[in-house]
Amino acid sequence: MKLDLPSQIYVATSPVNLRLSFDRLAGIVREQLGHDPRDETLVVFHNKRRTHLKLLWHDGTGYWIGYKRLEGRTLRIPLAIPPGARKVQISARELAVLVQGIDMRVVRAAQRLAKRAG
Repeated sequence: MKLDLPSQIYVATSPVNLRLSFDRLAGIVREQLGHDPRDETLVVFHNKRRTHLKLLWHDGTGYWIGYKRLEGRTLRIPLAIPPGARKVQISARELAVLVQGIDMRVVRAAQRLAKRAG
């Protein structure tokens, strides 16, 4: 089975409780992000530590939820976030990179090198 993801993909900029399920996440999409959750829109939610993420979208027949726990990695929200934005739109390619996360060992090693050089 091949899933065709929608063309509109958003990342919520504020963390949410990822124990929430379909209806509560759809409510956040409607009330806080200003979208109809039944539109063909995929929304990426994340926890405060950015170690877990949840995807919500409606394919016309029902809701889908995707959930991922990043092992030794952290989610990196896109950098171009306007002040006060509750969501940021990304492409399918950016989503593919986003769900891979950032290897924190590499980040820490780079920080150590920067401290030594500085």
